[in-house]
Amino acid sequence: MIERAVILTSGPVLQVPVSHLGAQSAEPIAPTPPSLQGTLEAAEREAILRALDEARWVISGAHGAATRLGIKRTTLQSRMRKLGIERPA
Repeated sequence: MIERAVILTSGPVLQVPVSHLGAQSAEPIAPTPPSLQGTLEAAEREAILRALDEARWVISGAHGAATRLGIKRTTLQSRMRKLGIERPA
């Protein structure tokens, strides 16, 4: 609608015919399907576990998993809790 108004308007003020205001309805945004949510969590979990393994389960410091992931130590710890990731015995 805005694109059409820009094309049809002459002068510096954008004019939209009243008849066009209710004619077009925006499509609703679909919620993220549960299958994608699970996939995103699985990918996040895999990335965290890989970084932890590479860092030998060191979370902070120059060679820690948080640095490898490019996030703060506290963020990594929070995500680990959320995903149920614990250091193996």
